[in-house]
Amino acid sequence: MKPADVYRDPERVRRLAARLAATVHRPLRFMEVCGTHTVNLFRFGLRAMLPPELEVVSGPGCPVCVTAAVDIDTCLAAAAHPEVEFATFGDLVRVPGSCGTLADLRARGARVTVVHSPAAAVALARAEPGRLVVFAGIGFETTAPLTAAAIVQAAALALDNFCVLSFHKRMPPIIDRVLGAGHRLDGLLCPGHVAAIAGRRAFAPLAEVYGLPGVIGGFEPADIMLALVRLAELAGRGAAAVENGYPRAVAENGNPAAQALTDRVFIPADAPWRGFGTVPGSGLVPREEFARFDARRRLDLTPRKMGSTGMEPAAAAVSEPAGCRCGDVVAGRCRPPDCGHFGRRCTSTAPVGPCMVSAEGSCAAWFRYGNDGE
Repeated sequence: MKPADVYRDPERVRRLAARLAATVHRPLRFMEVCGTHTVNLFRFGLRAMLPPELEVVSGPGCPVCVTAAVDIDTCLAAAAHPEVEFATFGDLVRVPGSCGTLADLRARGARVTVVHSPAAAVALARAEPGRLVVFAGIGFETTAPLTAAAIVQAAALALDNFCVLSFHKRMPPIIDRVLGAGHRLDGLLCPGHVAAIAGRRAFAPLAEVYGLPGVIGGFEPADIMLALVRLAELAGRGAAAVENGYPRAVAENGNPAAQALTDRVFIPADAPWRGFGTVPGSGLVPREEFARFDARRRLDLTPRKMGSTGMEPAAAAVSEPAGCRCGDVVAGRCRPPDCGHFGRRCTSTAPVGPCMVSAEGSCAAWFRYGNDGE
């Protein structure tokens, strides 16, 4: 058996599921705060293997889903500038703002390009010296170092036609917001991707401040089931501890080089989150040294609406699509099927909110794999 196959071994997963069922003796409610965990719980049929007393709810772990409606409108305003080439990851193109999507703008002639990395956006700027390339940086601690590296590269190349619209977010402040909002939770399945950069210590306040257990989990079926087993065992003993269940990728203090690169380029700032409002210190914006690469400083990003003759100034931006409960889903206040649009007006081919658009969205996972993967 190849090393990777150990983590997908069906018999091992079944044994862990039996261990989990034998451990859970009372109702428990865990939250997973990683989009990959959200999807893989469905994809591998793990939800169908959970004991009925255990509820696992989604949290703010999908970067596209937690990007606020006002920030989507800011993307639209940037992409509408005639001299701009807007570079973004694919999921963001289909997320509705208050006046359409980036795909709608592209259909009207705007230059919206899908890239697979921030470095590709820098390459685009080098290839298109007559246009200002604006890269939409989204994601948590995992992707922020990549955007920081792109800005450092652009500075070294003296590129005047590259800048970043930073929507990067930090995980610890949003966990504070979740736990401070009175959610009834018995533990957190912590994100392995973020922890690989930030380290186990970044999640220590979960136990030290809030008295809850947390386990950092990997993403293969056995990884996830083992993390849930350890969470259930800790919760059953009333133990407040944060364990590293993904030691092959996560160290105690994370990746210092990646942290230093992020700190060199960005500083924390208040940021809006879908479902949570403004969370102090949860965002990242370029430092003064790199201000010339900050799209907000380079462009007039007044919210706009689509008119018959193109993009026009808007009197006000709509905060959320009418009836969409994506904000409640990422905040753990409801499940996707609880939204009246789910599977009706909101589908994978005609999404109303980002939770149905993103490949890591809870609504997309429920819609694709069915109720609890059963």
